[in-house]
Formats: sequence, C-alpha cells, structure tokens
Amino acid sequence: MTVPNQEIKSVVIAGGGTAGWMTAAALARVLGPRLRITLVESSEIGIVGVGEATIPAIALFNKLVKIDENDFLRATQGTFKLGIEFVDWHQKGHAYMHAFGPVGRDLAYIPFHHYFLSGARLSDDPRGPAGSLWDYSLNWVAATQSRFARITQVPDTPLAGLTWAFHFDASLYAAYLSRLSQAMGVRRIDAKIAGVLQHSDGNVRALKLEDGRELEADLFIDCTGFRGLLIEGALKTGYEDWSGYLPCDRAWAVPSANTKPLTPYTRATARDAGWQWRIPLQHRTGNGHVYCSGQISDEQARETLLANLDSPALAEPRLIRFTTGRRKQIWNRNVVCMGLASGFLEPLESTSIHLIQVTIQRLILLFPHGDDNEERRREFNRAAAAEYEYIRDFIVLHYHANNRAGEAFWDACRHMTIPDSLRSRIELFRETAGIFCASEDLFQLNSWLQVLWGQGVRPNATHPFVEAVAPKDREGYLRDLRGLIAQAAQRLPGHEEFIAKNCAASPQ
Repeated sequence: MTVPNQEIKSVVIAGGGTAGWMTAAALARVLGPRLRITLVESSEIGIVGVGEATIPAIALFNKLVKIDENDFLRATQGTFKLGIEFVDWHQKGHAYMHAFGPVGRDLAYIPFHHYFLSGARLSDDPRGPAGSLWDYSLNWVAATQSRFARITQVPDTPLAGLTWAFHFDASLYAAYLSRLSQAMGVRRIDAKIAGVLQHSDGNVRALKLEDGRELEADLFIDCTGFRGLLIEGALKTGYEDWSGYLPCDRAWAVPSANTKPLTPYTRATARDAGWQWRIPLQHRTGNGHVYCSGQISDEQARETLLANLDSPALAEPRLIRFTTGRRKQIWNRNVVCMGLASGFLEPLESTSIHLIQVTIQRLILLFPHGDDNEERRREFNRAAAAEYEYIRDFIVLHYHANNRAGEAFWDACRHMTIPDSLRSRIELFRETAGIFCASEDLFQLNSWLQVLWGQGVRPNATHPFVEAVAPKDREGYLRDLRGLIAQAAQRLPGHEEFIAKNCAASPQ
C-alpha cells in the first residue's frame, strides 16, 4: 500500500520481452536510484516476436535511454526502414508505399498535395504533368533504389532529408535492453509467477513466485503478454473487442534466409483472407501471415505463408492467436499494463513497439505518488484509449478502402460498418481533399494522404487558393521538386553498403 503524500519507492515489472525491458530501461534512466526496479521473467517462457519493425518515433525512446544507434543495430542484426510497401491491397497487381517523412513541400499556407492533385487533374497517371505522388517523397525514391544515408536535409536545398526507423530481431532487442537496464541498477529475477496477492482494497500487494518468494511493490507493470496476469487475471479489468472492425485473429510467423538486395522497407502483401509481412534483417528475414480464421483454415494459412517466402524457411512456423482490441483500462488501481497485456493491433503499420513507448512516456509524465491518483489515472486512460482508437482507424482504412471485388474477405471489409471517426475523415478527403490532424496524433497528413491515395480514395475538389498560382508556375514547381528529389536519391549510398560501413553485425 502507498502512504498519502509519500513517493513511490518500488516497481515490479511482471514479464520481460520488449515491453518489460523497454519499461525497465526508461524508468531506470529517468528515475534512477530514486526507484527500486525489479523485473521478473522466466527464461523458459518464449517471446512473441511479431514486432520486428518500427516507426520513426522510436528515435525518441533511443534518445531517452541514450542508445547509440550503430551499437544497437549491430547488437540486434538491425536494418533501416524508410516505409512500408503495400502490395495488392487496393487491387491485385497494384502497389504503393506509406513512406516516412514529407511528401513534397507546402507552398504558402496550402498543403502540397492540393498542388499535386490540381496538377494531376485528379488522376495518378504517371504520364501526366504531375507524375506520381511518390515522386515527391525522398524516402520512397531511396527505398525503391535500396539506398540509405543519415541525411536530415538535402544539401543546398530547403528540402528535408530522410526519415527512418528500424527493423530488428525482437529477442535480441530485449536482450540488449536487458543488459542496458541491469547496468543501470535494475534487478532481474529468473522465475515463474505462481500467483498475484492483493490487499483488501483490491490493489496488488505482491507477486508470488513458484519458489515461494513474494515480490512486494508500490506499483506493478504487467508485461505478461496476452494473458494479462495482473490487469485481467487479478483485477478483471475487461477487454474491448474490435474484431468487428479488424476480423483477422491469427498469425503464422516464420524466419527465412536473408535476401539480396537488403531493402530498407517492410513489405505487406494482401492475401485472400489477410496479409503477409516481410521484414529484412541482416542475418535473416522475418515473415508472417495474419489472417481471419473464419475465412481460411490454419493449415491453408500456413501453406500460403510457406509458398510465398522469398527465401527458404529457417524453422517451423509458429501460430499466434489474438483478439484485436484493448483493455478497458490500461492503468487500473496500482497496475499499468504494457505491450500485449494492454491490447493488440495487428502489426500492419508497425505500431506495436510505439504503443509500448508512448505508454511508458505517459506513465513517466503522470507517474503516481501517494494515494490520490484518480485524476492522473483518468487522464492516462483517456489518452491511451484515444491513441489506440486513432491507430485502429488508420489500420481499418487499409482494409475498408479496397477494390478487390468478388473476394469474400475483401468484400466483407469493404462493406463493413466503420467507426464514425474514420468515416468522417474519408468523406472530408473525398469532398475537399482536406486532411486535418492534431499535433499529438501519431499519423500526420502525409501518412493519411499516402494510404488514402494508395487505396484509391479520390477527392472531388482541391483547395480553391491553388488556382491563385498560374498553371505554368505550378507545373514548374512540381517539376523542380521531382528533379531535386531524384538527384538527391542518386547521391545516396546503397543501404547494404551503409550498414557494412557503419553498423554491420557479427556473422552468426
């Protein structure tokens, strides 16, 4: 039990993996010796490693815990990531990319895409005067040429450079953070949790280990995966099921041999009843098939995955069952849950690790002390729910806006009822090409633009102020942008060359 107005002195983290060790590292770095941090995990329990791809926000976490990027990539067999390619999502034979970073450059107060749409005459015909939307993305041009360098601005221009994230081996990442955390004073206990002991008021008092020991703490972090041993097993928090919006409920995962060239992007390929991921690492390729078990059998899904690998499998596929959704409270009583214990959104946009990161950040900002934490807890849960729902909407957009007519799974996705928040966003884009995001939103205008356009959603009009710029000037502006971006990409080294020079892992 905490004492009123008394600072919390001890935290116990139940479970390791990415969620547990990210939490341990961040708390140890920020609160240091003021907080006694213990993490309990069993070396006999495996890690669910579906989150091997990230988004650029991970740079904030790396900076917080003072991770050297090259050292981290060497330790985790990591590669760079410039975006996510979506193959066959709009319709078979069609591909586009959600590339990180800017698309084009805004002119005056009007977002760039209005000028592009005007120049394209509401058509994405690459032969038109505006070219393709992705000609204006340095990340896309570099990714498709398998090029990379750490440039934050294109030399001698006002254009931004590359924006990147990472691919890495999730188990190696957890081990890397474990070493880092323990060096900062985090105590690790290798044991299985036998039970959860509670006070009379319902707060968790201690974890009971199989060897009889009891681990008491003021605050507990639940990183026990889908089972949610504390948040659900003990506190019965409840779960909000989103399978009505996101019907996929299973995934097969398998590693395969690495391939050449080493591409700096994730690939997500739509299949008959779901989709398949491909994540290139230095030593291997991560693969998985996310699918709806009501539309395809487990064995058929497994065969689909193995038949569509780019290289030989290195192990037997592993089956993962899940229900898309989130806990009704991420912070309940004196328990905060992280990672899979807090909910599950399929890794289509690589948001799994981001959700851990942003929950850690929110916990640090609203860190409890004393008994009166009600308003902190309420704000924490409100913000967490909004974050989950926002990401949910973005993922649903990929499924709903498809043109794969005559296919049972995709027809159902196209005709399903979607959240009002997403419907309003789609209709606003159709009506005016308008895309509006709050500053704290994870996915900003360029992300929504690429997926809406890539999935075939077309606006009926653009902003009228675009017409204030003469057509010849608009065409010249677009042509100059395309030329600068193409030239900048040509000057970049190869992705594999850059890794070999800066952050190559030791051969395995």
